[in-house]
Amino acid sequence: MKKVFGRPKSMKAAEFHYCPGCGHSIIHRLIAEVIDELGIQEKIIGVPPAGCAVLAYNYFDVDMGEAPHGRGAAVATGIKRSLPDRIVFSYQGDGDIAAIGTAETIHAANRGELITTIFVNNGVYGMTGGQMAPTTLVGQDSTTTPGGRRLERDGFPIDLSEMLAIAHGSVYIERTSVHSPKHIIHTKKAIKKAFKTQIEGLGFSLVEILSPCPTNWKMSPIKANEFINSTIIKNFPLKVIKDEVGKL
Repeated sequence: MKKVFGRPKSMKAAEFHYCPGCGHSIIHRLIAEVIDELGIQEKIIGVPPAGCAVLAYNYFDVDMGEAPHGRGAAVATGIKRSLPDRIVFSYQGDGDIAAIGTAETIHAANRGELITTIFVNNGVYGMTGGQMAPTTLVGQDSTTTPGGRRLERDGFPIDLSEMLAIAHGSVYIERTSVHSPKHIIHTKKAIKKAFKTQIEGLGFSLVEILSPCPTNWKMSPIKANEFINSTIIKNFPLKVIKDEVGKL
């Protein structure tokens, strides 16, 4: 019998702790598949800070280094500069990278640090109870905005990927999603391109991935994916935001 599907070599045989319908498990698998296909399992180092993915070391069968909340880019930079032959990636949620970690991330991108960031955007602080995050949409409910985010009180959702595209050292930035099989397939291609950008020594790369959070959105997994398609994508369009790979 021909085997057509199986656990990636770079992923441990462990059950995920993520909620049903959460996008983290899908994204973990995509990263592991890319690691296997690029043959970099023995060279890659992951850096997950605080957040739902803080236990990522339980699932990836690669070297991992924890970072304080928001400091993924800083820790990844230190590892990469100390071990320049390694492939280093941070794995960060929107509450982490777009709030407390904004400064570290912007300056790492501007310096052109040879690291890759996987930015999982589900619009809430998932781990701590679903509070409003920098990327929570106007009108979107959260535990700290039960009547919806209000523009006059809370300001606009931040588009970090667009901000990072202005940084001279950023080379490849793309926003994707995992709300459908088609978009999952495309997200894997984006992750692989981001890692290749680092392998080729071209500069800072980041993939922002729109991801469902059914528990904190108080939706079924199906409704959460529909919400991404009908609403979130209108505010955070899926696109290649910056691609200087072909110009270098």
